[in-house]
Amino acid sequence: MLATDDLSFGYQDEDVLHHLSLDFSRYPVTGLVGANGCGKSTLFMLLSGLLRPRRGQVLWQGSPLDYSKKGLLALRQRVVTVFQDPDQQLFYTDIDSDIAFSLRNLGMAEPEIARRVDEALKLVDAEHFRHQPIQYLSHGQKKRVAIAGALVMEADYLLLDEPTAGLDPAGRQQMITLIRRIAAGGKHVIISSHDIDLMYEICHGIYVMQRGRLVASGTPDQVFQDAELIHQAGLVQPWLVKLSRLPGFGLYRSEQQLFNPQDTL
Repeated sequence: MLATDDLSFGYQDEDVLHHLSLDFSRYPVTGLVGANGCGKSTLFMLLSGLLRPRRGQVLWQGSPLDYSKKGLLALRQRVVTVFQDPDQQLFYTDIDSDIAFSLRNLGMAEPEIARRVDEALKLVDAEHFRHQPIQYLSHGQKKRVAIAGALVMEADYLLLDEPTAGLDPAGRQQMITLIRRIAAGGKHVIISSHDIDLMYEICHGIYVMQRGRLVASGTPDQVFQDAELIHQAGLVQPWLVKLSRLPGFGLYRSEQQLFNPQDTL
């Protein structure tokens, strides 16, 4: 269980997060949405133990987070963040070595490392380019390698910061497929993104933040149909929600479902 209890955080004398009580174990895919400066990135750093709350706490497996070196090492094997820019996480020129880096640091046996690397590459559909030098990969391919580097930890929670940023339409759809595949495997995925259409389509639960406070939570249908709330939070409604207001249109969660109503998500 990963959660926060009455969590507040500030830089110097100014609080940027206020009394957040969030449960990230409730849904397979949880979305964090809000305008720039609402505190999403700060919250990610708190969930990873990179920052400590000013008040309240991060809860891990039902207990307050242990900030000792041993406690944080244990957390970061189960809660892994993938940053918006994959170049922040890729250090080797060959893919296999980069993905295996964290496992070798933990002293894991090479046969187990090889098994995990193979499984992660298969999950992110990167086997066909695994022998290319990293510097020659596209932005989308680098993102998939960065995610593979997180997946080898076999973590319970995967935190994705703007996973579709910089991707073309085909790459975006590949990312959606990948996130669904990860969640279907029993992992919890937490996404922070300005891609509102992505969040509406793929998330099972949404937290809306405004100036460091939680202003709404619920399913995507509940949250994004509240036009006034979305406007006040500095966001826009997903295009499919806007379309549902027109005569003859129902409420659909994806373009595929709109044109193939018999499909389910």
